[in-house]
Amino acid sequence: MPQPVLVFGGGGQVGRAVVDELLAAGATVRATGRNPDRLDLPAGVERVRADLTDPATLPAALRGVRKVFLYAVPDGVDAFVAAAQEAGVEHVVLLSSDTVLDRIPARKAIADMHRVVERALEDSGLATTFLRPDNFASNVLLWGWADSIRDGGVVRFPYPESHSDAIHERDIAAVAAVALTRPGHEGERYLITGPESVTQRRQAELIAEATGRPVRVEELTPEQGRAELARIVPAWVIDATIGYWAATDGVPYQVTDVVERVTGRPARSFAAWARDHAADFR
Repeated sequence: MPQPVLVFGGGGQVGRAVVDELLAAGATVRATGRNPDRLDLPAGVERVRADLTDPATLPAALRGVRKVFLYAVPDGVDAFVAAAQEAGVEHVVLLSSDTVLDRIPARKAIADMHRVVERALEDSGLATTFLRPDNFASNVLLWGWADSIRDGGVVRFPYPESHSDAIHERDIAAVAAVALTRPGHEGERYLITGPESVTQRRQAELIAEATGRPVRVEELTPEQGRAELARIVPAWVIDATIGYWAATDGVPYQVTDVVERVTGRPARSFAAWARDHAADFR
């Protein structure tokens, strides 16, 4: 029986997409969740309970596994490394973050979180591939755009001209799946981005085009932006997020061609992401 590829967080946006990409590549897949029975996964995918902050759940999830897709959870990385070594895991593909490159000092807290996990894996002796995306296109859902667009056709944002590379979660997953199923990606540190730098205002326009409904942008002050963020993210994330938006205000993001080089096809645009998620905004 083929050895399964283990996907942590099989119910998350990226993890779920990794499952689909692995299946398309012909891999056998085992996916984890805190409540595996609730995972909405294709037939044939093995579901297993695992929680990176609960070491007791890891040995069973890792049994018979040689390749793993992993999220960055600092509190659980030491237990994961020990369990992976015991299970005979050979290769870990980590969803990390480009914040570890220290390009925007305001994001140090986020960088430190991912750096802890990267260092633990580097010291483990396991083969690794680190995926370092910057801005997920789906961040606009985190910021509450779906509710405000559905309820009033408006986006409230403090830096509407701040730029983002807005990478589609399916492109992150596609790179991960290639790294997990084809040789030659061990040791790579991939800075993966969307194909273009787009402002927050332009993202709102593209959502309007995808939904066929007008969307206006209401510019908030930085203080108002902090108050909005305080309702949806932990306090330690607020400074990092506002700092990033301020640093990229009117400053285009430098994109890479990693998605195309690794997968053989160009990264999806934000317009494509908006079409894929149009129902979220209707």
